[in-house]
Amino acid sequence: MKKFLFAALLMLPCMAAAQTEISKYKPGVTPDGFVYFLPKTALRIVVQVEKTTYTPGDFCKYADRYLRLKNVRNEASVSYKVNTIAMTSFGVADTAKCYAVKYNPKNATANVELADDGRLLAINEKAPLNTVPDKFIPARKPQAVNPRQYMNEDILTAGSTAKMAELTALEIYEIRDSKNQLTRGQADFMPKDGEQMKIMLEQLATQEEALMQMFTGTVTKDTTEHVFLYYPDRVTNRQILFRLSNKLGIVAADDLAGAPYYISVSDESNLPEAAPGDDKKKKKAAVEDGIYVNVPGKIKVNIAEGNNKLASFDFMAGQFGYTELLSGDLFNKRFTTHLILNPITGGVAKLEAEQPK
Repeated sequence: MKKFLFAALLMLPCMAAAQTEISKYKPGVTPDGFVYFLPKTALRIVVQVEKTTYTPGDFCKYADRYLRLKNVRNEASVSYKVNTIAMTSFGVADTAKCYAVKYNPKNATANVELADDGRLLAINEKAPLNTVPDKFIPARKPQAVNPRQYMNEDILTAGSTAKMAELTALEIYEIRDSKNQLTRGQADFMPKDGEQMKIMLEQLATQEEALMQMFTGTVTKDTTEHVFLYYPDRVTNRQILFRLSNKLGIVAADDLAGAPYYISVSDESNLPEAAPGDDKKKKKAAVEDGIYVNVPGKIKVNIAEGNNKLASFDFMAGQFGYTELLSGDLFNKRFTTHLILNPITGGVAKLEAEQPK
């Protein structure tokens, strides 16, 4: 025989006073009933920042003389930029929406599931498992190539940096000439098949790239992930979320060394107002009947750098809607009601009534 619930709902303040002592209601299930919170919607903002590091080559000042390369930098530098911005929502307990349900002794005890922080998840039903965000795993960096392993004896034993640069440039020209001869079929030792040709060209390209680094320098990129938690309680216009410095990366919101990135929240709800009714009746219903749920509203969240909008997201949020009472008649002896609430918004995700057998 399945258990049935006839719940009498008590909307209680979350603070109880005894003379000068004040204590908070703690959510949970007891033999007499249960206390629960409805959720409000919070945002998890994930910002991936790319760090670019430039290291000048040993022969950078000879790049124009021997290879005709213009504007080769001779000073090391580091720069940062925002690569991607992603956003997801999650639920937290809204302590302003605290409710107590007292079991009716004439009925069976309900099967109630609460989250660890006291949010009501389900009644007479198993709530879905929470999804955990994927952990950020940086891409594996390619192994750095040592250009000196491709230098011949003449280069390594040269008496000055200028002479080494000259001989290295000559080696680069010889490699390019070898590549041209292979592709034209004019090399003294031509490969036997296409696969061998491919391998030989790849080896020559690796040598050329390694030796060119001695003139052009190296550029390495590294991506880091930064997570910001944001709790939207009201409409917000251009609130600073973080700052990004081109030289230092992400800095605190009040650090003027970085350019500000703004977050804006607008209320996009078009919800009808809660049905009007007799205040006495509603008060009585609140004391004797039902389960409170959220009717979430819709919000739009924009992220911008200055006047440049970078990303826009739409979410349903419990705190931007209103609260509705599910009648206690849903939980009487005539049928078993299965209720699942959305753990992020507090809205009804599933509501089914099962006739007893």
